[in-house]
Amino acid sequence: MSANETTTSAVVNLQGLSLSYGAQPVLQGLDWQLQPGQVIGLLGRNGAGKTTLLETLLGLREPQAGTVQLFGQNAADLDDTGRARIGYVPQQNDLFEGFTPDQLLSYFKSFYPRWNEAKVEGLMSRWDIARDKPIAKLSGGQQQRLSIIRALAHEPDLLVLDEPVASLDPAGRRDFLRELVEQVLDRGTTVVFSTHILSDLERVAFNVAFLKQGRIALQAPLDELLDEVRVLSGSSAELQALIAAQGMQVLSRSPLEDGRERWLVRFPQGLPAGSGGERVNLEDLFMEMT
Repeated sequence: MSANETTTSAVVNLQGLSLSYGAQPVLQGLDWQLQPGQVIGLLGRNGAGKTTLLETLLGLREPQAGTVQLFGQNAADLDDTGRARIGYVPQQNDLFEGFTPDQLLSYFKSFYPRWNEAKVEGLMSRWDIARDKPIAKLSGGQQQRLSIIRALAHEPDLLVLDEPVASLDPAGRRDFLRELVEQVLDRGTTVVFSTHILSDLERVAFNVAFLKQGRIALQAPLDELLDEVRVLSGSSAELQALIAAQGMQVLSRSPLEDGRERWLVRFPQGLPAGSGGERVNLEDLFMEMT
């Protein structure tokens, strides 16, 4: 598939996004495409701009420069059909706290022709959410589960989740992640979610994207990164010679003592024999890339 075909088929296409808060830049010329059926875990340090990026992607924030397209339409002008294809779980609960769960779900059902009542019934029962209790009186975990049900109920083609499991216990997180995987496998939903719980990413994120200094520093399938990325140590001259000989991609560099350096490198064509180096895990990648 050519680059033009990839861009055309993208569920999300962000080009040249820039956004600042006062004098503080948050997004800086960011380009990003999400393809149909991709599951992408968005990683970045606190304050890196993950929530800002997801809100801009959805058209909830207007960038100072750049374009946002969803399903081939400008996000700011998305029609009702396009909006009905999106599910969103924000970091901060935006439920109507005076409603009961039944009232809330009935209200949102009226906006979505693809509402899956059987899915709603199954999740409400499995997650033991009281239907007639004011939402304000539900626990934080129950409110988060209800927000997730609302986002999944209309079977969206694009699901955006900002720290979706922060209030859930480990059993609740596993149950949600299982549901998420089924949603993707059954319907080919494109999913992007941020989380600080790296073990959750390892369970479901087929791809990871690292946000650093306002740009996507790296995006790739997680299993490929774990297979292809190594840490090498040596003098700059030694490491430069290895790069030239073996065609590595340098992801990060940091100084060590005695003039030596530590490089995080990737072998995009696979590891050659005798390449050496230390393996990395997702936590290592997070620390190095962000």
